[in-house]
Amino acid sequence: MEPSVLFIHPDLGIGGAERLVVDAALALKSRGCRVQIWTAHYDVKHCFSETIDSGIPIRCCGDWLPRNFFGRFFALCAYIRMIFLAFYIVFLSGEAFDVVFCDQVSACIPIFKLARNRKRVLFYCHFPDQLLTQRISVAKKIYRAPIDWVEEKTTGMADCILVNSQFTAKIFKDTFTSLSDIEPDVLYPSLNVDNFQPGVSEGLTELVPAKRKAVFLSINRYERKKNLNLALESLCTLREKVSLQDWEKVHLVVAGGYDERVTENVEHYQELNDLAVKYDISNHVSFLRSFSQKQKLCLLQNCICILYTPSNEHFGIVPVEAMYMYCPVIAVNSGGPLESVVDNVTGFLCAPSHEPFSDAMEKFIKDPSLRIRMGKSGHTRVLEKFSSDAFSHQLYQYICKLVE
Repeated sequence: MEPSVLFIHPDLGIGGAERLVVDAALALKSRGCRVQIWTAHYDVKHCFSETIDSGIPIRCCGDWLPRNFFGRFFALCAYIRMIFLAFYIVFLSGEAFDVVFCDQVSACIPIFKLARNRKRVLFYCHFPDQLLTQRISVAKKIYRAPIDWVEEKTTGMADCILVNSQFTAKIFKDTFTSLSDIEPDVLYPSLNVDNFQPGVSEGLTELVPAKRKAVFLSINRYERKKNLNLALESLCTLREKVSLQDWEKVHLVVAGGYDERVTENVEHYQELNDLAVKYDISNHVSFLRSFSQKQKLCLLQNCICILYTPSNEHFGIVPVEAMYMYCPVIAVNSGGPLESVVDNVTGFLCAPSHEPFSDAMEKFIKDPSLRIRMGKSGHTRVLEKFSSDAFSHQLYQYICKLVE
């Protein structure tokens, strides 16, 4: 009998972590596993389409609990929500399952160990949570100290720990010093290629003027840590490097995950719009919020290059999606892109500065055939290194070992 796997995730919205959870659930379902996803928040208007169409049960519990107190204590609230969700699953839901797939918040792991039939837990570490926030004040350091301790101790309670890249594996070892005896395995996120089948291109007439044939694309959430400013600064610098005729062909589309509940999303979206006006490039930039999969495919088919601006990104699925769609990538030369993008082959790896980024962008303006050559190389690399079959097989083996 195939294993039964329960996924538990804080907020099943739209993001890299959510993309992996959904793909992992689909991968195990394709292997015959019984799969269900439990979450503290789920909105059918702000989710991946597969959560609606795949037939995987989605259970939501604990959304009545606060996400913050007066705009603060987000981490504490996230821990409380996940602990409550785990308690409900174990002691009140009546659900039967063999393995728990947990990610992002490890604080719920001890609850599954308290179950009458002690559950086996697989924890997928996208990145240590304690490194995702700055400790500016003494009060913040005091507040985070017990949360960081809980994260490290509960992470170590998992029966199997996976990370999304060699980069994250090193950060894991450097951060969780008390877990030095644990060697996390790397399971690269994969691409569900069924969602990226090129269709008939509809063009970008709603977003981009018809005369703009050199379209650059940025895909990332509207968060300051994603350094979307770099895309605008690079576009501004590019204007000084190309002829007026070439400049009139250039356009940038900034497409990002956007949730009105998240203050930073709302604020940063406006900040970027203001920055485009400040640089006098607003008529060469379009901003798109919470786009559909159909819109994403259309953008990837019609752009000449992806600008991937975060530094020290844990993995970054966007470059992989772009390369599969024959679209080259200009990315910051740190973190996950060092493992996904091959410099001068599938794109360019650059220092996080507008000068090298604009230099790379200029190459695509001067040599349009570069998009075709690098696009083919990128597509081949995804098939060889990030296939859904390899991801599915590897994950299934981990689940089976836990059950045995």
